[in-house]
Amino acid sequence: MSAGRYSFVIEQGATTNFEIQYKDSNNVPVDLTNYTGRLQIKSTYAQDSGELFLTLSSSLNVDGTGLNFSGSNGSTPPTSGSIGIYIASCTSSALTFNEAVYDLELYSGSSDCPFTVRLLEGKIQLSKQVTT
Repeated sequence: MSAGRYSFVIEQGATTNFEIQYKDSNNVPVDLTNYTGRLQIKSTYAQDSGELFLTLSSSLNVDGTGLNFSGSNGSTPPTSGSIGIYIASCTSSALTFNEAVYDLELYSGSSDCPFTVRLLEGKIQLSKQVTT
């Protein structure tokens, strides 16, 4: 399965909070109970080059920034396939790029060679804030 394409806007200084749902080829939600994930925002798709602006993971930051496998509200069961993507306002305030690229990967199984799914990829526009 190829990664889906989805582009979005981050408003600098505001909270970004949305949810996606991972479903299999039969349109059935994938149980994310034994998964971890990572989303990186970079200046270019090249793996070894480009500036890294932000990494979101399934280990949430203190401010909540990260990937929540219990949906954007934090109360949806992992069996629903819902992934909340959350960037706190204090984190988005520090972003300075104009346009960036990202991809979202999910992992399960052995840490030596996990089963990996590149779920999404796309572009991100940063809408710069005026009020600080």
